Amino acid sequence: MLISTYASPWLEFLLCLIIIGYAGVKLSVFGDVIADKTGLGGSWVGLIMLATVTSLPELVTGVISVSVAGLPDIAVGNVLGACVMNLFIFVLLDFLHRGESVFQKSSQGHILSASFGVLMISFVGFSLLLSHHGYQLSFGYVGLYTFIIVIMYSVMVRSVFYYEKKHMAAFADHAPDRRPDLSLFQSVARFAAAAIVVVVAATALPFVGEHIAQDMGWHQSFVGTIFIAFATTIPELVVSIAAMRIGALNMALANLLGSNLFNIFILAIDDVFYTRGPLLAHVSPVHGVSAFSAVMMISLAIIGLFYRPNGRVLYTVGWTSLFMFAVYLFNTYILYLYEH
Repeated sequence: MLISTYASPWLEFLLCLIIIGYAGVKLSVFGDVIADKTGLGGSWVGLIMLATVTSLPELVTGVISVSVAGLPDIAVGNVLGACVMNLFIFVLLDFLHRGESVFQKSSQGHILSASFGVLMISFVGFSLLLSHHGYQLSFGYVGLYTFIIVIMYSVMVRSVFYYEKKHMAAFADHAPDRRPDLSLFQSVARFAAAAIVVVVAATALPFVGEHIAQDMGWHQSFVGTIFIAFATTIPELVVSIAAMRIGALNMALANLLGSNLFNIFILAIDDVFYTRGPLLAHVSPVHGVSAFSAVMMISLAIIGLFYRPNGRVLYTVGWTSLFMFAVYLFNTYILYLYEH
């Protein structure tokens, strides 16, 4: 009886994972090919190109959730949960990377994008708390915070662009062209095809999440933050691991940090498509836990990138990653308690 009741939405969820995961591998491969053929630095490709494309599931899921499905908690939980999940992938890369830790091996230039992440995510948490205490300004049904997020993201893109341009040599970690059989046009076309597959699979996620929440009796905020966020971060996971395995560690880390920045920009887009009022005023305040958990994890990453600690705990990960993992577990536990 349990299998017949719960199997369908879970099988749909698994199918979405498989499709997004497969397309994510292709994104990594052809993203690296494009970096080779254009001469762009691996970190620049990761921060802008890969981060934008691998965040397409969050974008599509969020827009569908607020405009068609009417599930604002799924949208906000997905965005903030994806930020936390991306930082957990940061820890996973440190575990999989043998020899020096990722904090020692990667460029300190990531501190700039990570710092913008702290600023933008903490602003979302701040705005969420204000909204639930009745302190909010809006233009029509769009919150003032949406316009500020757009400005922050624009400033970030400009700042990182000029920093990358000035320090391009420090970010050029891509390997020589390993696919001479493919032209640049063919590489871009296949990259775009993989991106389309990701978008198509992501359109089903909010509805699958709603079915899981109904069948299991869970809050939409929990489903959005844990399950949908996990599904939509599958591209970041496979792209980052694949990039690390081909020696483009900076591209992998830039993809994760850049995805967090684009995720917050997605929150502003979701607010525009949600016509019932400011989005953050219509969701559970428990999302603030995820926002500030992400801030703590990014802050730990900044410390690791700056301090570059030596050694690993029991030959697994460094102390910085261990603390990041502890915050991730704490965030998940608090969300679990909210369900009960």
